[in-house]
Amino acid sequence: MMRRRAVIAAAAASLVLAGCGSEGQESDGDTLTVWSMESLPDRMAATETILEGFTAETGIEVELVGIEEAQAPQLLMSAALSDDLPDVMMSFPLGLVQQMHALEMLDTETTARTLESLGEDTFAPKALELVSAGDTRLAVPSDGWSQVLVYRTDLFEEAGLEPPTTYEALQKASEELTGDGQFGITLPTDASDVFTQQTFEFLALGNGCELVDDAGEIQIDSPQCIETFELYKTLGGDVSPAGTQTVDTTRASYFNGQSAMVMWSTYILDELAGLRDDALPNCPQCADDPSFLVKNSGVVATITGPDGQDATGFGEIASFVPVDAGNPEASQKLVEYMMSTGYVDWLAMAPEGKSPMRSGSQDDPTEYADAWAQLEIGVDRKAPLADFYDEQTLEILTSVGEDIDRWAIPQGQGPLIGSFQAELPLAANLADLTNGSITPDEAADRVSTVAEGMVD
Repeated sequence: MMRRRAVIAAAAASLVLAGCGSEGQESDGDTLTVWSMESLPDRMAATETILEGFTAETGIEVELVGIEEAQAPQLLMSAALSDDLPDVMMSFPLGLVQQMHALEMLDTETTARTLESLGEDTFAPKALELVSAGDTRLAVPSDGWSQVLVYRTDLFEEAGLEPPTTYEALQKASEELTGDGQFGITLPTDASDVFTQQTFEFLALGNGCELVDDAGEIQIDSPQCIETFELYKTLGGDVSPAGTQTVDTTRASYFNGQSAMVMWSTYILDELAGLRDDALPNCPQCADDPSFLVKNSGVVATITGPDGQDATGFGEIASFVPVDAGNPEASQKLVEYMMSTGYVDWLAMAPEGKSPMRSGSQDDPTEYADAWAQLEIGVDRKAPLADFYDEQTLEILTSVGEDIDRWAIPQGQGPLIGSFQAELPLAANLADLTNGSITPDEAADRVSTVAEGMVD
């Protein structure tokens, strides 16, 4: 405990964070305190309903606290220093899990027992790899989403273009489909948004561009990465709308027909289908046929560069995380419940962005994958995914836990991605790159210098 406090205190002293207080509480034998990233009101309500079932079955009360990802580092530091950590984290992303491990906050013994009880062979092997540090499992992977490229199949067919599954095809299509008020693609260029970095990493993974190698040496200035910077400069600077493009404006540009392609997470799929009123497709053809855009859109999950041999996609895995708090037995019961009895209801909150990382139980190996496939997507209206998307798109969703990869974690440098996401050096330099202020080589050098400081 003393060593952990020293590590946390040192980390806290090195961070400049916005002030906000911890909401965690110590639990007693009959109560668990749980923090959840699913903090939107409808998702909090759905989670409360699931937890009521857990309490009815076990007699263990749960105090649920919703937090936002931007708050998490400050809340974790504050709670750890005051010995006030929650018992379990819900829906925590890979970067934060790795950071928590570096700060010795995790109860990996409870995680190991939970996975053994559920059966490790019922989880996607890649998901387990990404929630690990060496041979140690850090969390129980629950669900995930992948980054995808959505493109206008009608425009591609009219122009005789191949699907944008390679760097060459993507650049050719983006250039040929730019003109007469239309852009080939809208790419994020917001210096303050992790979405910009995620989009670059999506492209980078397809070209063998890695942030760091197994020895801890930064690789972002490698030839493979510079090639990705060059592509990003073309896409974000030459064939995208001018000005700062954000997570919202990129989607809006595709939805209103201004752009022929967009890179987004799979969370875009219910909106593309017209099931969410505050993000409806409004392309010129959509006035007569609201389903026009979804019927004329294709989805790509990996884009292979000239140096990419085994291209993988980018995505995020959310986990249930037992924390080094005071009630390991009850924590294990809760996570086991959430990954079994309550699992399908958990996935049902947003199936398009919650592909199951556990396909089934030991008795029925496809139980949860089969149930997920029947779930309805949408916010203001609901319908099954299969009503809108073909088998190829559904296959992308069901294989998230097999096909995605991430920087740093496979190289044993997982804590680096948390620092990288917090400081956003890549996003800042991509903004300068796409507005013409710096070259691809300069962007790579700048990002490399910052990343090297993080490793040191």
